Amino acid sequence: MKPTKNRNHSGILLSYKSENILFDCGEGIQRQMKKVGIKPGKTTRLCVSHWHGDHALGIPGLISTMGADQFAKKLHIYGPKGSKRYMEYMLKAFFSSGVIDFEVHEIAKNGTFFENDEFKLCAEVLEHSTPCLGYSFVEKEKLRINVTKAKKLDLKEGPILGKLQKGKNVVHNGKKILYEDVTYPVKSKKFSYVSDTVICDGAYKLAENADLLVVESSFHHDDVNKARQYHHLTAKQAALIANEAGAHKLILTHPSSRYKKVSILVEEALQYFPDVTFAEDFMKFNF
Repeated sequence: MKPTKNRNHSGILLSYKSENILFDCGEGIQRQMKKVGIKPGKTTRLCVSHWHGDHALGIPGLISTMGADQFAKKLHIYGPKGSKRYMEYMLKAFFSSGVIDFEVHEIAKNGTFFENDEFKLCAEVLEHSTPCLGYSFVEKEKLRINVTKAKKLDLKEGPILGKLQKGKNVVHNGKKILYEDVTYPVKSKKFSYVSDTVICDGAYKLAENADLLVVESSFHHDDVNKARQYHHLTAKQAALIANEAGAHKLILTHPSSRYKKVSILVEEALQYFPDVTFAEDFMKFNF
């Protein structure tokens, strides 16, 4: 919630093939990215949960750095209602020239807001003191070639196998081959980010069957009244959401500065969910 000597504001980058999707952009994110060898100019999408400073004050710096790096594409920025107005304020306050090409998309309803052949991005409304969204990245199911079956049908590497892997039937040596005959499905992956909120339907929907679930955990449950007052979750509540929604791995983040050590929050969460990690700056996960 506050930057410290060891912990920066919120900013989570998901890399998937040519996509670098940034979830929230607190102060100094562009410098954090450079520390770990990530080029800010490679950012393709920015998903803003809400416009409190600890989640959005890094946007002007990020855009300035991307401009200096000669960013030549379009940055797509997603956020709750009011996001266009906030970006206009930032433009007036921080920029006179050199602004990169970007487009702001205000998400007006729950569900999928972006989709291509490989993945989709979904949003759910959360309950915070200001309009707030949580996000999911959902990879689409893929097909893999069964090499043994392909060899039996005299299929070799090339366009034919490529079509079968895309779920298309083909004709080979005068015989029709169904893609089901030589492929098998690979389970898709899901990443979800539950930002500042109290327990709500949106949080459960995002967490449902997530392979990797990042949830704000601002308070210990001893301070549940304080959490409710400021519209935040406790570590216990975050773990219960993960447990009840069938998530696989839980990462807690966004601790209140009142706790000298986040281990107290991890210990609490582990009572209700078996796989808990507290996010540290520069931490990486492959899933």
